[in-house]
Amino acid sequence: MSNDLFETMGLPKVDPPTPAYKLVRKNDPRTSYAAANNIDVSQMERIVLHTIDMFEDGCISDDVLETIPQYRYSTVTARYKQLKEKGLVIVDGTTRKGASGRQQLVMWSKQNYNV
Repeated sequence: MSNDLFETMGLPKVDPPTPAYKLVRKNDPRTSYAAANNIDVSQMERIVLHTIDMFEDGCISDDVLETIPQYRYSTVTARYKQLKEKGLVIVDGTTRKGASGRQQLVMWSKQNYNV
C-alpha cells in the first residue's frame, strides 16, 4: 500500500519535482518568489496531468479548465509548461477550436499519444 495520497487516489506521479525558481520570472516581485516556495507544485502537476490523461483523444486547455473548475486559470495553465518539459504531456501542433472561437493546441498525456 502506498503512503502517497495522490497515488492512492490514482493520480500519476510527477518526477522530478519542479524547482521553485522555474515558477517565477526574473523581474517578478519578492512576493512571487515567496509564493513559489510555498506552493505544492507537484500536487497541481499531478492534478493537471491526471485531467489531461482522462482525454484519450487529447484535449485543449478549455477541456482541462472545464473539468477542474475549482482551480484558477493561472494555477492550471502554469503547469502545462513543466509537464511538457518533463515529457509527460505531448503537443505536436494539432489544434482544435476553443470556446472563444480561437484555435488551441491539443495536449495528450504521454501514454495516450499515438503517432
